[in-house]
Amino acid sequence: MKTDYFLKDPEIQAIIQRANNLKKNKKKFSNIVDGNGHQYVDLVQEGGGVLGIALIGYTYVLEQTGIRFFNLAGASAGAINTLLMASVEDISKEKSKKILAVLSEQNLFDFVDGGKKIKKIIKRYTDDKSLISSLIYNFFLLKRKIVDNMGLNPGLAFENWMREKIGENGISSLTGLNKRLAVLPELFYNVNGQKTKQNYSSAKIAVIATDATTKTKVEFPQMANLYWDPSKKDVNPACFVRASMSIPFFFEPFTVSDIPAKGEHDNPMWDDLAGYHGTVPDEIKFVDGGLLSNFPINIFHLDGLPKKPTFGAMLSAHREQAADTKSFGGFIGGMFDAIRQQFDFDFLFKHPDYQYLICKIDANKSYNWLDFDISDENKLGLFKLGATRAIDFLEKFDWENYQEIRK
Repeated sequence: MKTDYFLKDPEIQAIIQRANNLKKNKKKFSNIVDGNGHQYVDLVQEGGGVLGIALIGYTYVLEQTGIRFFNLAGASAGAINTLLMASVEDISKEKSKKILAVLSEQNLFDFVDGGKKIKKIIKRYTDDKSLISSLIYNFFLLKRKIVDNMGLNPGLAFENWMREKIGENGISSLTGLNKRLAVLPELFYNVNGQKTKQNYSSAKIAVIATDATTKTKVEFPQMANLYWDPSKKDVNPACFVRASMSIPFFFEPFTVSDIPAKGEHDNPMWDDLAGYHGTVPDEIKFVDGGLLSNFPINIFHLDGLPKKPTFGAMLSAHREQAADTKSFGGFIGGMFDAIRQQFDFDFLFKHPDYQYLICKIDANKSYNWLDFDISDENKLGLFKLGATRAIDFLEKFDWENYQEIRK
């Protein structure tokens, strides 16, 4: 499937025209600009499995408006797009079209790598066909996978794919990624047409994962040295995303062994970065970053008047209605959602100005986040949904008004 399937769709063409009009009219979104007139924002992207395709539609429209991304953060699916965007050239370049080409040509069902029977069970789940009988028939297989391996799928297919795709952009190590993020255009602080040069040392990314062993919310690459000794191994950033997207029981936990400070008690670096005071284990298991913070919108927050906004792309509809906790399944689902949403929504509750920065795509209302066997038609539908929500958000956004609110 080629990118033309997405970009030449009549609805997308109409959205691109609206984006070009915003660019032509020089609508303001930020006070940080480069010499080519691009405006810079920070971006936080929510996790949500295959719903992440909508994130590409969102970022594509922002780029067509002349927006570029400085700092990037995300969990799970948001982490995938975060690292792919960070690996494609420097921050002044358009990225979404290249990422669209990568994902449009990839059969996402290849990431379901637990064997033929597991593929068949998951396909039945997404198709809602005879799931119960399939679970009963394969009880011992599922028990072995979940009890012994702690997940249905090893996740190696995804990790290898991630390594390959960022490798095609010249990124195979954290050192290489840091060098890429340090390549910046000349940037200016633009107020009332008066431009003052800004001296930034580097852009940043933040990939959120959950360290289930020490019960720590992890931010990569900031905390990478806790888990890998840089003098022994220059870790591939694909590991950060593999850790972040370890959907509990769907994928096996991402395991890191030979932890640098293993056996040490009350290690200063663990105290400082993780707030962990116990004995450092020799092995750590990571699960989905979305378990603790699926939408880490607080990650780039600074007190005071911002020079650039932190836009947020939210894939799911949250807290718009109560969970049906009368049934067992509804109770478990409501409990799980409360755990993974509360940290982020506590921040939003205390910082209500962020409601003006968040684009609610609400893809989970019409699409299944675990549908790795997603059809081309639904891929296009997700892309268009992200694009539509993005242009509506941009047309309504008022940068000057937001700054007044922050004052």
